[in-house]
Amino acid sequence: MDEETQKQINVLRKQIEQISTDVYKNNFSTHQDFNKASSFNTKLKVPSYTSVPATCEVGEIIENNGKLLICSTADTWQIIGTQTA
Repeated sequence: MDEETQKQINVLRKQIEQISTDVYKNNFSTHQDFNKASSFNTKLKVPSYTSVPATCEVGEIIENNGKLLICSTADTWQIIGTQTA
């Protein structure tokens, strides 16, 4: 292995070490299974509607005809993720 390759490997090792200590380590307030991972023991109950409400608050989530929708801006519903309309 040449000297330049070894320098690059050493830089990458330092960057990985810095990431694991600066950003991710002990950055969770819940149970930690592994570094950078967290598990929650709660469930989210999503209300189901037969028709989409005319008004909503940003962040509100509902289910309508098998699709999950989120209120992206006031009174505007958007399908979550890659669900087809």
